Amino acid sequence: MSESAPPQPPEHHTHTHADVGGGRVRAATFGAMDGLVTNISLVAGVGGAGAGAHTIILSGVAGLIAGAFSMALGEFTSVSTQNEQVDAEVKVERAEFTLHPQAELDELIDEFVDMGMSETTATAAASEIHRDIDRAVEFHITQELGVDPFDKPSPWVAASSSFVMFSIGAVVPLIPYLLGFSSLAAGLLVGAVGLLVAGGLAARVTAHPVWRGALRQLAFGVTAAGATYLVGLAIGVPLSLIHI
Repeated sequence: MSESAPPQPPEHHTHTHADVGGGRVRAATFGAMDGLVTNISLVAGVGGAGAGAHTIILSGVAGLIAGAFSMALGEFTSVSTQNEQVDAEVKVERAEFTLHPQAELDELIDEFVDMGMSETTATAAASEIHRDIDRAVEFHITQELGVDPFDKPSPWVAASSSFVMFSIGAVVPLIPYLLGFSSLAAGLLVGAVGLLVAGGLAARVTAHPVWRGALRQLAFGVTAAGATYLVGLAIGVPLSLIHI
């Protein structure tokens, strides 16, 4: 008689999710894209006006510094305001629990029923959650606002990520000039490569086709650079005539 094999413990499957809460990843991606498009457009506009390499470098570095600080301050203010708004909603929810506990319980039961639970199961689950007010407030805020009040993005992380990535993106179209080249085409070509790489990486992070993300970002950058180049060209021609 053969012995049966001992039962095996069930396999545990775990997985992780990307940061979709508007913190570091969003700020870094937006910062890099904005830095690239901003300085490519700036280089195109100043170069289109007929400025020399020194003026283009000066304009690009000024745009980098101003843009990096602007992005960082904007991200810090935006995330801080969002967090403060969440904190205010938590206070409102706590007050509702104190004043109308049964109404809050009924609200959660209705939400569970809408999700497909039977009324008996929904009542039992909601009552279990409402035994702990902190857990209940967190659950209500998460269900109603779509955010976790105890897992908020850091404004400092968002600001620093935005500052660094904007600076990296903005320096890309300046690389040929910093290396001693004076060709506008070289700066725009390096900037275009940067747009393709940044767009492809962003698409890869979000599990979208890399080629689509790369070409989309290139199209945005070309549109912005083309517009500023034409403006620079239009302004540069009258100035050159006046100088003559």
